[in-house]
Amino acid sequence: MLLGLLRRGLSQPHFNQHFLNAQQLLLGAQTRNMGDEISLDEAKKKAARTAVDEWVKEDTKIVGIGSGSTVVYAVQRIAERVWKDGELTDLICVPSSYQAQHLILDYNLNLGSVDRNPIIDVAIDGADEVDSNMVLIKGGGGCLLQEKVVAACSKKFIVVADYTKKSLHLGEQWCRGVPIEVAPMAQVPIKLQIEAMFGGEVVLRMAKVKAGPIITDNGNFLLDWKFVGKREYNWDEVNRTITMIPGVLETGLFVDMAHKCYFGMADGSVKAQSK
Repeated sequence: MLLGLLRRGLSQPHFNQHFLNAQQLLLGAQTRNMGDEISLDEAKKKAARTAVDEWVKEDTKIVGIGSGSTVVYAVQRIAERVWKDGELTDLICVPSSYQAQHLILDYNLNLGSVDRNPIIDVAIDGADEVDSNMVLIKGGGGCLLQEKVVAACSKKFIVVADYTKKSLHLGEQWCRGVPIEVAPMAQVPIKLQIEAMFGGEVVLRMAKVKAGPIITDNGNFLLDWKFVGKREYNWDEVNRTITMIPGVLETGLFVDMAHKCYFGMADGSVKAQSK
């Protein structure tokens, strides 16, 4: 389109104006592309802030804090309401990982625990992928066991994510598989059983800086099951079956747990999804 405009300009007396128009079109396209790149973090921020403002109210006493990049914005919003607006001063925050614990302490919020606060009003967490039935894949950051415990202890489990995490079917966006936390000594038989029952490939997640495999907050290994993308799965059945394998601590499949999901979109809006 721009090349055609420039060619037409060369054969007309108003070349300069046509060239200026072409430059403006090109600059606009570049600006939109840059905006899309920048908007990913902004999308996360909008989703997180919307969820906090809708679900963390004055009568909310205990909130579960998930893990990951989007949750950072949720904690920032909670802290803003505590320290800037003078709200939620008695709110207790229950972490789902060491990352979440550090966030809570860094923002000088009240730190709780599942031991002391086993009934949580609402938990806010991210996701690696959310399908049309609100089945989640979580655990890309390695915190899936504690995340699922906190979510299960919550009256409402709210998910916040950017638009790239929204899919019709699992595996469309997230291609790293389903994380599974396992006892180290059981990793090989677990791998073989999952591959035999459900196909695909199960790999031990290796560390990028540390030598050897990833070690979770709980001292376990992580397997990533790269399932067959075109195959139809009953995720509830899959989750239950894998969990029953001796040595499996938990899977990154969150089935029938999320109450509502908020997606920050590229255009700046926030879309909510419920079952």
